Amino acid sequence: MKYKIPRGTFDILPDKSWLWQQLESTFFEVAKVYGYERIVTPIFEMSELFERSSGESSDIVQKEMYRFTDRKDRSFALRPEGTAPVVRSYVENHLDMQAKITKLYYMGPMFRYDRPQAGRYRQFYQYGVELIGSNHPYYDAEVIALQWDFLSRLGLQDIRVEINSVGCADCAKDYDAALRTYYTPHLDAMCPDCQARIETKPRRLLDCKVPACKALGKDAPSQLDFLDEPCHEHFDQVKNYLDVMKVPFVVNPKIVRGLDYYTNTAFEFINDQLGAQNSIAGGGRYNGLFEQIGGKSIPAIGFAGGFERLLLSIEKADLISGGRISPDVYAVALGDDAQAAILPLIATLRGAGLYVEYEPEKTTMKSQLKAADGKSSRFAMILGEDEVATKTVVIKNLLTKEQVTFPSSDTDIIVEHMQ
Repeated sequence: MKYKIPRGTFDILPDKSWLWQQLESTFFEVAKVYGYERIVTPIFEMSELFERSSGESSDIVQKEMYRFTDRKDRSFALRPEGTAPVVRSYVENHLDMQAKITKLYYMGPMFRYDRPQAGRYRQFYQYGVELIGSNHPYYDAEVIALQWDFLSRLGLQDIRVEINSVGCADCAKDYDAALRTYYTPHLDAMCPDCQARIETKPRRLLDCKVPACKALGKDAPSQLDFLDEPCHEHFDQVKNYLDVMKVPFVVNPKIVRGLDYYTNTAFEFINDQLGAQNSIAGGGRYNGLFEQIGGKSIPAIGFAGGFERLLLSIEKADLISGGRISPDVYAVALGDDAQAAILPLIATLRGAGLYVEYEPEKTTMKSQLKAADGKSSRFAMILGEDEVATKTVVIKNLLTKEQVTFPSSDTDIIVEHMQ
């Protein structure tokens, strides 16, 4: 039987894994300068966690979640998003006892049963941050600025930041009523999903991608017209902070996000070069989520993005630089005695952080130097019979062709020469 990879998944092969590592390390560096620490949660959780956090009427819960039961008939789900597990861990481990404000970041695979397309998979790799413990609008702006800085470090320039306020629970009641009034006369023209959403979660009507529903949404009432005074003031302050931080943005009243737990600020990072699936990251404030899963009332804000769409953006902008790693040193040994003598030197150089490649099947000078060139090695470390006898080693710069002979015991000098 010939096995194939499951639909909607992909292998990260060596010719691209270096680029993934570059994205991860860049995100880590940006998160660090903003004071975020990494949290790692299980790949599967109790399915009820996502049902309560995402909302039972959400597409994630209704259509996309990978559920399974264990031998004790308990219901679990592969995590479809990262925020709910972080919140669960925060509550379960009493992280609120350690600091008033907690800054966390995560990276890892998520799972949704979705229609595979460019940049969208059933197993996808998500990165994100969660700032927990403050309702101050400065932190809304700081979280957005963190993602902006990350994308800027990657060289992405044609990115648009769109922000909105979805208000609080009180605002939502009046807005939901206005949406029902607007959409009800058009029920027959709406897709089946939206016909159901009009009662359960009318704000999701604005996020529908079906052309007929999308066209109806253009003239729908704006959430901004239904904000109460505190929510209006909060949103104004967020915009002011973004201006001061020099993070460009546009206000888009149609942003609602796809999960039930969002309140107040909602935002997305858009790359129009990606076509219909043009959102590369998004998030918002979720002040009510902790109570939904049994915790205290704690304000929080965060965002998440997918590495797949980020890679597409980088490729379309022609920003890929670097490549697979090449050896710092290729070890050339001529004869049995040289093979025995070169192994301790290889271990010493690797211990000093140099990438040393050695292929004992190749025994001639020509074959070994050809292999060194083929691997784009910077240096060749050569030991033959004469070098073994004189306890020396030849270091050849493969770019300049210059070579220098060192005592083989002077490993510190040898390392310094090649760094």
